[in-house]
Amino acid sequence: METTEMDQIRSRLEDHGYRLTPQRMRIVEAVLAEEDKHLSADDIYTILRENHPEIGIATVYRTLEILRELGIVNQLTFEEGVSRYEYSAREHHHHLVCLKCGKVIEFSNDELERLEQKLARKYDFQIVGHHLKLYGYCSLCQ
Repeated sequence: METTEMDQIRSRLEDHGYRLTPQRMRIVEAVLAEEDKHLSADDIYTILRENHPEIGIATVYRTLEILRELGIVNQLTFEEGVSRYEYSAREHHHHLVCLKCGKVIEFSNDELERLEQKLARKYDFQIVGHHLKLYGYCSLCQ
């Protein structure tokens, strides 16, 4: 992760009365290191416990909740019902979710973004965000 990203995260935390503790930094780093995956709190704990046994599962859950509240991470729930997390500063994208194996494919689509803007204008509605998940079967599970 670039220093500027960590500096921005530190600033956001401090602006809301939180410190970027070493434990929080490790949790953020774990989310960013696995950017192509959507990690659960348990996944993050498993990744960290080998090299950082001082970080408990409760710390992971509390930190993820703080990061979610501050908009640093997005919380997603797919079919298995487990909350998963991704870094929110990444390019806006959507998800294709396989109902059989659980595979998640990310995609971006300019047409969907234009549709969002069109709907906002048509209904005089201020859209502040959205999550689009399309469910079906990946090529291996069809």
